[in-house]
Amino acid sequence: MKALVLSDVEIRQLLPMRACMDRMVEALASLDAGSAQNPLRNVLRVAGARSLLGVMPGAIETPAAVLGLKAVAVFPDNHGTRYDSHQGVVVLFDRAHGGVRAILDGSEVTAIRTAAVSGVATQVLARPDAGDLAILGSGVQAYTHLEAMLQARRIRRVRVYSRGADHREAFAQRTSARHGIKVEAVASAQQAVEGADIICTVTSSTEPVVRSEWIADGAHVNAVGASVPRAREIDTATVVRSRLFVDRRESALNEAGDFLLARAEGAIDESHICAELGTVLAGRAAGRTSADEVTLFKSLGLAVEDLAAADYVVRQAETKRVGTWVTLGGIRHDAD
Repeated sequence: MKALVLSDVEIRQLLPMRACMDRMVEALASLDAGSAQNPLRNVLRVAGARSLLGVMPGAIETPAAVLGLKAVAVFPDNHGTRYDSHQGVVVLFDRAHGGVRAILDGSEVTAIRTAAVSGVATQVLARPDAGDLAILGSGVQAYTHLEAMLQARRIRRVRVYSRGADHREAFAQRTSARHGIKVEAVASAQQAVEGADIICTVTSSTEPVVRSEWIADGAHVNAVGASVPRAREIDTATVVRSRLFVDRRESALNEAGDFLLARAEGAIDESHICAELGTVLAGRAAGRTSADEVTLFKSLGLAVEDLAAADYVVRQAETKRVGTWVTLGGIRHDAD
């Protein structure tokens, strides 16, 4: 059988942020409707390191039938180096016979679809007039999250903070030129967050980088960087204060350190999770209910998001004749 192989450059060309946000709405709606399967990821921890290898299988029945998985290596110590912290592949399988349909660079799919989901969350949870953006972190996700926020709201001001002054300055210069908006590199997380009404945390920190006392009433927070039970970017006071939304309740109860560590302190229980994002999109749960409340979206990343994005890219590639076809096994030539 033949499989289509797509590189990071090809994926970037074929998966614009707005299109990816639309696909994320569809994927989360399918999950909410029960027409998608998204089991918990299986994680192998690398001995003697903070790194891990995760396998994320999933299936979507509608609006397009998709079967596949993402295998992702998460190496937090790559931050500040030439290597992405998340590397891997997304593999799509043929629904009729099980053959490999396509193999895609996992880093690029992850970079775009993670920010796209935050963009969707911002569309439904941030105040309509929100436009003062703080980004904590200056790596790959910072770049794609800025792009997603520009799609989600009319952004008036952007501040970025990360521990490395050179990295945050470079981010500010590059994105200012790319998007035609002034991006300010600031010297502390507090400077970035104070006054912001949209806050994106995309760091590799295992300890809180955001404090409740910095956050203005009415702000919306996308908490993205921490994806294991022992790590968090958001302090307990912020979690307690916020209306909390998640991409998948089961995942949050098993993997979301921002939630689990606050629960372990006795500050909240499971009832503090208001709803899954897909349920809000379906109109079966309320999102923001007042202008002055703080909303918090805890993102962990789901296989169905990767598969929906990958399926869209493959369909675009087939139409536009992009990518490389390789011949794999899977056919018995001696069969009757």
